[in-house]
Amino acid sequence: MTPRRFLPPTALLCAFEAAARTQSFTQAARELSLTQSAVSRQIRALEDILGAPLFHREKQKVFLTLAGSAYAREIRDALNRISGATLGFRANPGGGTLHIAALPLFGARWLMPRLPRFLAAHPDLSVNVTTRLAPFDFRFDPVDAAIHFGLPEWPGSRLDFLMNENVVPLCSPALAAQLGCTAPADLVDAPLLHLVSRPDAWERWFAAMQVDPGEVHGMLVDQFALGIEAARAGLGVALLPEFLAAPELARGELVKVFDAPWQGPESYYLVRPDTHENYTPLDAFADWIIYEAGLPSN
Repeated sequence: MTPRRFLPPTALLCAFEAAARTQSFTQAARELSLTQSAVSRQIRALEDILGAPLFHREKQKVFLTLAGSAYAREIRDALNRISGATLGFRANPGGGTLHIAALPLFGARWLMPRLPRFLAAHPDLSVNVTTRLAPFDFRFDPVDAAIHFGLPEWPGSRLDFLMNENVVPLCSPALAAQLGCTAPADLVDAPLLHLVSRPDAWERWFAAMQVDPGEVHGMLVDQFALGIEAARAGLGVALLPEFLAAPELARGELVKVFDAPWQGPESYYLVRPDTHENYTPLDAFADWIIYEAGLPSN
């Protein structure tokens, strides 16, 4: 347990966070419905606990010290986590709440359609889903688990394998007819769409097809959803996970330039921080998602 001397009163931390954010004791006082002198006293009390100043005070202005600026970021994150936990409890006081991070298109097209089955089996639980392209940092992000695509490397965490991924070259029917490709080498001169988070995907695909493309160029997009829409619009050929583009393939809005799937070394994993061992709601979610991904539940 953390010694209480390292846990300043919440009122002092809230006053400091508001003053640090606004760079003004007066504005912080208005925000907190306190007097300016009350905020000043709370900041002084926090500095006494810490044993060092948090602000430089110059006449009527205050400026964070270097250490105060770093402390403000940490405190703001901690207060946000407390606020999120309280909101989650109020939203579901009868059961547990899970905060899951997922990649945007995977979350929208794979996770969300299946999630009702988990909630039906666990009506006492609630699930909040947030998306982000960059990897989450469990030290700072208030999530219980993340769905990760990449290599099984995430220090301080447990990774459960979910599935592999086959990517295929897809484009609009009109562009496919215009290109008339019959072999992978024909795509070297085609307009190619690139994903920012996978900048070397085309090079690796061409290498797997034993084709030397030289320098590859084309439009950059930052999400698979944009890549799908760009391909539908005829802007180029996108290298996309077949299972995530299934709706467009089924409707004929996208077609395979040719059936040449490639599977890289990366896979999808459920990542759980070591701090969440024996957390019953997360264990239930892990068993469920592993089953949904086609693997036997542990």
